[in-house]
Amino acid sequence: MSILEAHELYRFFHIGDDETAALRGVSLTVSRGETVAVMGPSGSGKSTLLNCLTGLDEPDAGAVLIDGVQMSRRAEYERARLRASNFGILLQAGNLFQHFTVAENIRFQMMLLGAVDEARLEALVEMAGIAHRADAYPANLSGGETARAGLAVALSNNPALLIADEPTAEVDAATERRLLDQFDLRRETGLATLIATHSQALANRADRIVHLKDGKLDDK
Repeated sequence: MSILEAHELYRFFHIGDDETAALRGVSLTVSRGETVAVMGPSGSGKSTLLNCLTGLDEPDAGAVLIDGVQMSRRAEYERARLRASNFGILLQAGNLFQHFTVAENIRFQMMLLGAVDEARLEALVEMAGIAHRADAYPANLSGGETARAGLAVALSNNPALLIADEPTAEVDAATERRLLDQFDLRRETGLATLIATHSQALANRADRIVHLKDGKLDDK
C-alpha cells in the first residue's frame, strides 16, 4: 500500500526572461516498508522533487498525496500539519534551530504533535551517538554531529515516511553506518524512506532506485 503518491509533477523557475523546468512530469510512489533511492547528477531536480513531495514547495502542476490525503494546493498551515504528522525530513542543511540545543530541537519537533516523550528522546540521542552533546547548540557541533542530530530530529515522531536529501554527503564512515542501519530498521518495521543520493553504496541498500535526469524520470 502506498504511503506517498506523486502524479505528473512540474516545477518551473524564472530568472528574468529565462525559464528553467526543474521537474517535467515526474510521477512516483513509495510503499509502506519500502526504501527508495532517487539518483541523478547535480541539477537533475532531486532537491526540487523532495521539496514538492513534502510541501515545502508547491508544484506548478500535478499533485502529491500523503497517505491518501492531497498535500498540493493547500494553505501552508495545512501542509505544515500534514508534514508534522506524516514526514520526517532530513535536508542537506538547516535541520536544526540555532537557538535550541539538540535536545530542545527534538522536543520541539515532538511538541508539534502534542506529546514530548523523554524516553524516546534519550533513545534517539543514544542511537545517533550524540547523548554527550544533547545540551549543545548547533553552532558548537561538528559536521558529523550536526548530521546525526538532524537525523534524531527527523526521526523524533517515528514518521511514516522519512525524506532524506544527500544524508551521507558530509559525514564520516561511522555516521554513514548509523544512517544506513536506521534506514534498514525502518524498513523492517514497515516504515518508508525516500533518499536523494549520489552514493551508490547507499542506493544499493534501497529496495528500488529511481533515476532523475533534467527534471524527468530516466528509465535506464
